[in-house]
Amino acid sequence: MNRIVVKSKVSSDGILHLSLPVGIEEADKEVRVTVEQIEAKKPMTQEEWRAWVDSMAGTWQGDFERPPQGEYEQREPLS
Repeated sequence: MNRIVVKSKVSSDGILHLSLPVGIEEADKEVRVTVEQIEAKKPMTQEEWRAWVDSMAGTWQGDFERPPQGEYEQREPLS
């Protein structure tokens, strides 16, 4: 069985309802469910964004290259 990650929200009554289609071939097998609370990300301030952009300056390593662009399609004239 493959690992499945699902994000869901606990309803206002405090109950988490899950419906996970795992496939008929997985019927009658035991599974483990782990519940972890997701910490809310606080939005970046404009200053934090600028600092992140500045930290990226000069980090590219390698050459810039433009791959071949192909040929233009030959069409019949409109008139």
